[in-house]
Amino acid sequence: MKNQRLTIYLALWLLCVSLFTSCNKVEYTAIAEPAYLRVFNNLNYVQTLGSKDDKVPYFCMLINPTFGAGGAITGAEIVGDFLDKRAAYAPPYPSHIGNSTTVDNPEYPGKENVLVGPILNGFDLSSWAQVPSGDLRIIFAYRPKNSIPFLELESHLKTDILIDTVIHLASKEVYTLHLLQKDFVTKTHGLLLRQENFHKLPLSDSLVYVNFYNMSATGFLDADLTLKDDDYLLRSFKNGIKDEMNIFLSLYESQEKPFVQAQTVPGYKGKFLTRLTRNNTNAAVSPYVSFPLWASSKSNGIQTDIWQRFDFFIPGMDITNNPFFSGDIATGGNWASVNCLKNGKVSLEGSDNGTQLPNLLVNVHSGTHNPQTFATVNTLEVVNGRIYLTTIQRKYAPPVY
Repeated sequence: MKNQRLTIYLALWLLCVSLFTSCNKVEYTAIAEPAYLRVFNNLNYVQTLGSKDDKVPYFCMLINPTFGAGGAITGAEIVGDFLDKRAAYAPPYPSHIGNSTTVDNPEYPGKENVLVGPILNGFDLSSWAQVPSGDLRIIFAYRPKNSIPFLELESHLKTDILIDTVIHLASKEVYTLHLLQKDFVTKTHGLLLRQENFHKLPLSDSLVYVNFYNMSATGFLDADLTLKDDDYLLRSFKNGIKDEMNIFLSLYESQEKPFVQAQTVPGYKGKFLTRLTRNNTNAAVSPYVSFPLWASSKSNGIQTDIWQRFDFFIPGMDITNNPFFSGDIATGGNWASVNCLKNGKVSLEGSDNGTQLPNLLVNVHSGTHNPQTFATVNTLEVVNGRIYLTTIQRKYAPPVY
């Protein structure tokens, strides 16, 4: 009996030691006056005859770097390694951590285990990293597409720099930094640093907000089609849109068996929202437009099943005089559409030219409701034949089981 008890104690002790040693403690360096930064690499590698010699836009971002005698980078105050091309959807929480089998990071901080932003005026900033405020030297260095950390690469692999500049971040402010192609013909690249303001606006929790940007490169729309990504899923956006577009919103009543001719919420079939002008140099925040969370009479104040379609038309055109067929993709940049429903992986039934993104609304278990629908703040950004969605949400009550 004594030996059996001793064996049990020994097993428990070994289990505790195993659990303790298997957890790696992460040491964070406190930042006294932080700014909050999120970074997207909007450069896509497209395999065409015209781009076969282009470098793969796979980077290490370094803030306040240090250099060795030979000019190679030896360290940095902030390192954002393995920065890959941006994902179509940037969720309101750092979902990449623990859910990936590769080192490739679709944004910064993304998978990086770093200090993140707080709950600021009710908004969850856990997808923004804390970084020093003030003047910061920032470098985007090309790196091989492998799993070796940048600072452990051979010296000659750490000298190929795409961007080397200085940015200024104010303390406690929220920023989104975009790495962009500025000119499609000359292949000029640059940064666009946007100081966000959503956390300072008097936004209602019963309205869904969205703003729009077209940050496409000069010359992309008119470029030969063989130079563009032929991804079928991009649909009507893949060849680009005109520099001036009007945006219209349709709200659909149900995500079950969705199609373009399905029932829409009264007053929200092709409703004009805003004008969009292509711009990849001005970092001003675009005004937010909104629609009611409970727009549908079928909603119960806890959950709603509406989904959104945004049609981009040249001025003078709308859903009432659209000369194209519903499935037309080659519209000369005069019309493009995006459907936002479910997880962004559901195609519409029937003929449709829209690309797919997730629903702007968030449905989660909160309190005793599973699920409960919450309004969000969203940004839709068009860049060289692609459209990206970033969703921000307020802090909500934890689930009650």
